[in-house]
Amino acid sequence: MIKSDKKAAPALRRVSALRKVKPSLARPPANPRLFTTPEARRIKREICAVGRKLWLRQFVDGNGGNISFRIGANEIICTPTLLSKFDLRPKDLCMVDLDGNQIAGVKQATSEILLHLEIYKKVPHARSAVHCHPPHATAYAITGLVPPNRIIPEFEIFVGKVAIAPYETPGTTAFARTVLPFVEHHNTVLLKNHGVVSWAETPTLAEWNCEVLETYCHILSVAALLGAPVATISAAKCADLMARKQRMGLPDIRFTADGAAAQNQPAAAARAPANAIPGKPAKLSPRDLEALVQRVTRAVLKEMGLGVTSLKSSA
Repeated sequence: MIKSDKKAAPALRRVSALRKVKPSLARPPANPRLFTTPEARRIKREICAVGRKLWLRQFVDGNGGNISFRIGANEIICTPTLLSKFDLRPKDLCMVDLDGNQIAGVKQATSEILLHLEIYKKVPHARSAVHCHPPHATAYAITGLVPPNRIIPEFEIFVGKVAIAPYETPGTTAFARTVLPFVEHHNTVLLKNHGVVSWAETPTLAEWNCEVLETYCHILSVAALLGAPVATISAAKCADLMARKQRMGLPDIRFTADGAAAQNQPAAAARAPANAIPGKPAKLSPRDLEALVQRVTRAVLKEMGLGVTSLKSSA
């Protein structure tokens, strides 16, 4: 039997007042005891380690980002609100059910847990989700662009075609549901004007997906400065990668009838309209491409400690 925690009671009452949803009759009642099992203790340590990695890689700032793990049919361990991911400790973590009701933990659950819950409900085999704001990937999200494909093999296998979900106010049900059209065939989704969310078997693997996407977007940004065409992987060689990816059981829109045609499209940066179909990007106009190169160049110069005057002097 779990002993009551007097310190936890006020926090749980606050959460109950903010978010109390009638449990779904289609799911078993949540079991708070799962929060203190040996598996839960191991997962809590892993979540904290992932949180520190996110902070050290500058994928999150302030109290941004959130991590979760589905430990039972109706039980999800997650990070709390208003706490830096670098400072996470196992005792800080929380547990909620699939309706968002907090059932364990002293601190209040993250306000963006609804995003994670929608993924778990749509993709039953998803076990963990990570949401963060990696700079180069988020740069794509705020410009409405999706990164091109058929350039780096590791990206094709572990992430692949990237979708971009429309903007909604973070923390709301509307925001959480923006990813629903994409998560069955994408394990990583850009969130318009916000960041990235990824799901996988473990918190570590979900964080790896974010790393792969961020590194890829960074490489593309640097390559754009060189002024030379980017070499692409042939359609035939890409098909080999897709076969390997399918054997690994990883999702990809190109495995579906709607996405199959996109597999042979040449790599090209694309602006994603609000009603874009994943995997079918539109080409940039010369004017938009020039504007993109200028924005990327200014961002890189700023990171190097140089000003816009350096860009003008080099023109």
